[in-house]
Amino acid sequence: MNRKFTAAALAALTAGGLTTAIALTPSATAGQSAPAVAVADVASADVLSAMSRDLKITTEQAKQRLNREYKATKTEQALRGTLGGTFGGAWLDAGANTLTVAVTDASKADQVRGLGAVPKVVSRSQAQLDAAKARLDDNSRKAPKTVPGWYVDVNTNAVVVLTKAGGQDAATAWAKASGLDTAAVRFETTAEEPRPLIDVIGGNAYSFGGSRCSIGFSVEGGFVTAGHCGTAGTQTTNPSGSVAGSSFPGNDYGWVRVAAGNTPRPLVNRYSGNTTVGVAGSTEAAVGASVCRSGSTTGWRCGTIQQKNSSVTYPQGTVTGLTRTSACAEPGDSGGSWLAGNQAQGVTSGGSGNCSQGGTFYFQPVNEILQVYSLRLLTQGGPDPTTSNPTTTTTGNPGGGTWAAYTNYAVGAVVTYGGSSYRAIQGHTSLPGWEPPNVPSLWARQ
Repeated sequence: MNRKFTAAALAALTAGGLTTAIALTPSATAGQSAPAVAVADVASADVLSAMSRDLKITTEQAKQRLNREYKATKTEQALRGTLGGTFGGAWLDAGANTLTVAVTDASKADQVRGLGAVPKVVSRSQAQLDAAKARLDDNSRKAPKTVPGWYVDVNTNAVVVLTKAGGQDAATAWAKASGLDTAAVRFETTAEEPRPLIDVIGGNAYSFGGSRCSIGFSVEGGFVTAGHCGTAGTQTTNPSGSVAGSSFPGNDYGWVRVAAGNTPRPLVNRYSGNTTVGVAGSTEAAVGASVCRSGSTTGWRCGTIQQKNSSVTYPQGTVTGLTRTSACAEPGDSGGSWLAGNQAQGVTSGGSGNCSQGGTFYFQPVNEILQVYSLRLLTQGGPDPTTSNPTTTTTGNPGGGTWAAYTNYAVGAVVTYGGSSYRAIQGHTSLPGWEPPNVPSLWARQ
């Protein structure tokens, strides 16, 4: 969301060039007493350990730094309020020892010193810098491809536009077209190649060539999906990567090798709050068994396996070796995960019908994909070397009542769970994770 600024702030920013800043740097001491309970005393051991590791300091130094940063934050908040339109931003030095506060009015310097900070007189307020940056944001669609980003730099009292080597002329023209006086802008050459950093989780959406599909299952180096979701070499986004292998029609499978920074996880999105199902292996379920599907259009849906080794003729051609089911899917769910309990079964191929009226739907078995491309499925216990390791589960009912895992339920069967009664709306064999509240496509609350 863009901030809104007054016309006066914009006019003051664009009217003239950057003047020389005057640094006032007398020795500063902490002007506030420490909080009654030191911030570091309530910091978790994990936080202190991570700070020690990544900042190359001791745990005790991490505690001291946290307390200094707490006091600096309080000081900044107080001065931001009292300085009003003359506030030019604030920053800590590398060791978080000194807080510098920029002001556009030199008469406010003593006010800054009074709270233990170091004043610095600058020509532009924070509001003016933010207004300039907002103009670039508003014109972001026309930013040259040589500009990977831009930001407000309170340390130098300027807006910084990052540009790749040789791209400054285009960046300068864009800044001028956005309405900025380029004297307020610093152009900085960079080698940055920003990309989103994403956890790769089954059932989540990804994009390719203007279209959307769903992630199947994470494998070492990427994820498996449907073959009709991009030919080999197709670039993907969210997560970024490229299709490393694809077969369609004939088969309907493929896999995407993700770019560095995207992390495959042995999880599938259950689309119920922020819940996921852990993948433990890929033991193939029997005909008649219950199966649930995750996809980015219709979320988490369940049904039963009706037949295997089905051949289906799509407009693009015939696909063989699919599994036929009653669990619904819709466009955009393609490629998504199919699970029997915690065992991976396949990726969504297609079907006839929708999730409003029902129908018949198909998935491409996952073990064939793993074998064809010599991929290793990621599981919660690590890569699954055999792709068919069963896992130990419990048959208890954590919610209390008559429902139980590994039980055949016919349509109309009534069970209790968590103090409520449920009626089966599809015949199925229950599995852990398919408790009645979790699978409304199998159970209706009475």
